[in-house]
Amino acid sequence: MSARAGEMLLNSPEFTVSELSSALKRTVEDTYGHVRVRGEISGFRGPHSSGHCYFALKDDSAKIEAVIWKGVHGRMRFKPQEGLEVIATGKLTTYPGSSKYQIVIEAIEPAGVGALMALMEERKKKLAAEGLFDEARKQLLPWLPEVIGVVTSPTGAVIRDILHRLDDRFPRRVLVWPVRVQGEGSAEQIAAAIDGFNALEENGPIPKPDLLIVARGGGSLEDLWSFNEEIVVRAAAGSMIPLISAVGHETDVTLIDFVADKRAPTPTAAAEMAVPVRAELILEVANLARRSLACWQRGQESRRGELRSAARALPKLQDLLAIPRQRLDNAAAQLPRALRANTHVYDRRLSMIGGRLTVRTLKDQIGRGRDQVQRLAASAERCSRQAIEQHRTRLRHMDQLLSALSYKGVLSRGFALVRDTEGQTLHAAAAIAPGTSLSIEFADGRIAATAGGTDDPPRAEPKPAPARPPSKRTTDFGVRKLQGDLF
Repeated sequence: MSARAGEMLLNSPEFTVSELSSALKRTVEDTYGHVRVRGEISGFRGPHSSGHCYFALKDDSAKIEAVIWKGVHGRMRFKPQEGLEVIATGKLTTYPGSSKYQIVIEAIEPAGVGALMALMEERKKKLAAEGLFDEARKQLLPWLPEVIGVVTSPTGAVIRDILHRLDDRFPRRVLVWPVRVQGEGSAEQIAAAIDGFNALEENGPIPKPDLLIVARGGGSLEDLWSFNEEIVVRAAAGSMIPLISAVGHETDVTLIDFVADKRAPTPTAAAEMAVPVRAELILEVANLARRSLACWQRGQESRRGELRSAARALPKLQDLLAIPRQRLDNAAAQLPRALRANTHVYDRRLSMIGGRLTVRTLKDQIGRGRDQVQRLAASAERCSRQAIEQHRTRLRHMDQLLSALSYKGVLSRGFALVRDTEGQTLHAAAAIAPGTSLSIEFADGRIAATAGGTDDPPRAEPKPAPARPPSKRTTDFGVRKLQGDLF
């Protein structure tokens, strides 16, 4: 190295690593700013736990790192997928932590129709593997729906074509759920409309449709891409209301066409599928009415002919009644003679019975009856005497028991019963105050007396004994008697 070259190196400014990285960062950002890069997505494994996406864009000979921040990724119409060729728009910058440059993507779109078709085919295979396109899942359309729900743009020609066609064929009530049919957020609005119609109550203030039509006019594959989004396809597959897909023109194909219960080539054709032609129905009903009347008339004429034939085959009334009339005449002629013979028979039977009814027979029957009555009377008298004697014996026993238990037996042995003026029995002398009027009962009667003083010294009045329940005695015939204490 020459001396001059060495002197120049010594005079060059000195940078720290951070200063150099910052200088490179400013240079890259100022020089390139926003760029559009075309490449194939590589190394994409879905969003990071933080919500950011990290992957690379590559071509045949180079690769650049790429990042999509969480907020930008949520607003993207097209989401990054591994192997998809895209055109990414973003800002070129550097990452000092690893000394590499990268693109911060702000928008992404498939690189041409081929990429979209490849993505659509891949998504179609995935959904078909889940069974969403099976014919067994498809529902039959109602023949004449009362309410039709339409999911489409409220300002386009599609809704006018559908309403005009319905009015021409068979006017029905139409509920329109306005949505965006392309652009950011359109897929979410379409799916929400399908789910919203299905969530309506059967008898609610807003009637639940019997049929749904999801419609959009024609356009490019990019314009129709909302109807290829999984959220729309899954909403259509989960609809419990039969659904007609009418997206684009006849040559346009979207994934919702495969999952819908019926696919219409145009929105106008969807309206024709939804309802029959009223005028044709009226003509058909009138034709059926005429045919029914003609069949009834032919049937009546056929039965009238059969009746005439049967009437001709029947015999005349005189012929039918000739033999019965003759039998009646013969029976009328034989009736008097038969009545006389019958009367004679019953007269003889009465005479025979009357001959057996003699006075002696009646007397014998009366005698047998009188004997039977006398036997019954004697038996009844005997039973009555026995019952009376039993009651007398029981009464004597009761009287003897009453006399034995009565306090008057005690009085006959020299005792007396002392009562106060109220008739209450007095049991102790201490309970009688001097001058008290008394009633003394003896065996042969009662006398009145007045209590005087006592020669005995006063003593504490004994506490009355607790009252004992009256003794219970049972007679020989089972009747309980109550007997109190005499003193």
